[in-house]
Amino acid sequence: MTSIKSFHAARDLLFRLRTDQTAAVQQFRWPVMDEFNWALDHFDAIARDNHGPALWIVGEDGSETQRSFPEMSARSSQVANYLRGLGVQRGDRILLILGNELPLWETMLAAIKLGAVLIPASTLLTPDDLQDRIDRGSVRHVVAGQVQTPKFVGLRGDFTRIVVGGAADGWQDYQDSHTADEAFTADGVTRAGDPLLLYFTSGTTSKPKLVIHTHQSYPVGHLSTMYWLGLRPGDVHLNISSPGWAKHAWSCFFAPWNAGACIFIYNSARFDAKALLSTMASHGVTSLCAPPTVWRMLIQEDLGAYRDKIKLREVIGAGEPLNPEIIGKVRSAWNLDLRDGYGQTETTAQIGNAPGQPIKAGSMGRPLPGYTIALLDADGKSADEGEVCIDMRERPLALMAGYQDSAEKNAEAMRDGYYHTGDVATRDADGYITFVGRADDVFKASDYRISPFELESAFMEHDAVAEVAVVPSPDPLRLAVPKAYLILVAGQQPNRELAQAIFAFARQQLAPYKRVRRIEFVTELPKTISGKIRRVELRARESDLRSSDSRGENEFFEGWGTSQQPGAGSAHGHAGGGQAVLHAADTSLPSGSAVRAALFSEA
Repeated sequence: MTSIKSFHAARDLLFRLRTDQTAAVQQFRWPVMDEFNWALDHFDAIARDNHGPALWIVGEDGSETQRSFPEMSARSSQVANYLRGLGVQRGDRILLILGNELPLWETMLAAIKLGAVLIPASTLLTPDDLQDRIDRGSVRHVVAGQVQTPKFVGLRGDFTRIVVGGAADGWQDYQDSHTADEAFTADGVTRAGDPLLLYFTSGTTSKPKLVIHTHQSYPVGHLSTMYWLGLRPGDVHLNISSPGWAKHAWSCFFAPWNAGACIFIYNSARFDAKALLSTMASHGVTSLCAPPTVWRMLIQEDLGAYRDKIKLREVIGAGEPLNPEIIGKVRSAWNLDLRDGYGQTETTAQIGNAPGQPIKAGSMGRPLPGYTIALLDADGKSADEGEVCIDMRERPLALMAGYQDSAEKNAEAMRDGYYHTGDVATRDADGYITFVGRADDVFKASDYRISPFELESAFMEHDAVAEVAVVPSPDPLRLAVPKAYLILVAGQQPNRELAQAIFAFARQQLAPYKRVRRIEFVTELPKTISGKIRRVELRARESDLRSSDSRGENEFFEGWGTSQQPGAGSAHGHAGGGQAVLHAADTSLPSGSAVRAALFSEA
């Protein structure tokens, strides 16, 4: 069986078993690949028989761009010939820094056809970030939007510069690609194991690693993602994600086009929940995948008012774990199960709640087809709580080829016959896996092991809370106590009364040893460019605050006692009986606003 026939046979099996996850896991086997070029062998092939929309981009100004599969096939061949004429060769590294615009998809397909290696980059990157990618990524060519070109002034490197969306001095104009030939002929064979993508991961604790994916690991590997999303031919799939990050390739490129579905994009300068809901209703979007941050904003709207207008069949959360409160509100409004899942830049979707499966609140689901998942304890033994690991005895085709920049990191990640994710989870008797946190984020308070995610889920149940991050706060008695950084929903103001109410609410939700003892109201949380909370920065800030005996401007402590209160600078209450005593920051202490201004900037 040829590579493409093996690929399509595996895909078709997942279509048939789309609502039977147990059978799909038992019967699915990764296709055996040899020579394979996804754009030429798969995309161009399905384009010949599929005249439906492949890509549909809608702007907040009402503008629309729609291209069919045959149009994307022909246009990408034209762009491939144009790039070849500018010197792009097989194996060359192309840095791609574009927004959600038509040339992004054209260029990605074209690069795959050429056998070039794509380095997707976020438009939020700084010149220093770009220099790092140029240097460590050995970049030979850059395709960038006009607004990005000033960032390259003064950067080191010998690379072709191609500008999209206008002219720029010293740059080739992408518009010239429209004069190239539409008939493309490959200059040689593409091996399934040849490199295709180089991702700079968005590390929450360290400098980005360089993840290498091949012509099989992401294009074919995203069969598991297609299955998790529940995509079918002809679907209109909206994934809210920014170009430059792995999740964009997951759900705005490979998974939908593996299924023959239409990729739907809604572009707006700022997120507008009402506008997004109206656009989905008017354009017949059938599946929506979005990060928890977006779902938190959506549930603040009257979702029930759209129940008879939307055509959604599948709703999915990705990026960070979903809180049960969000799942419940979506189900109540739309009678749809908001399904969670799990994966990394290094892999495709590993664990998920597939369509039609029973949902357990807080769980990210069960292993997906193609993955054998183990939870390993500190001694490397299988357990019901431990690090999420992939059993390498049957190495998933979807696992990265490795980290380019460090043999040490490869050895650490692939040690003892397992790929180690660095994430901790629990597994119940039915095989459902629940995220606990990054191994680096789990901490001890009074010798009890604390999962930030569990505490954050409890706080998200409160109507005033829009977003939360929990970290350990140093404490002289307990070693550490949990502290919650809270962003409030629109219309709520930080004050003592609200802090008291939130503390009281949390006491009802959490066991005593898990209770959050400190909260601070903030307007932003430190995040990576891809939107992951950088708890490492919050932990460092807590250490600085406690060592200086200072309080944040809107920070409140919960102590215990009936007649005594610790002083304003104290970090803990006295043991005693019954009544909660709230201690706010002493306004004579430094507010730390200058620290917060630097801390909460996007970095």
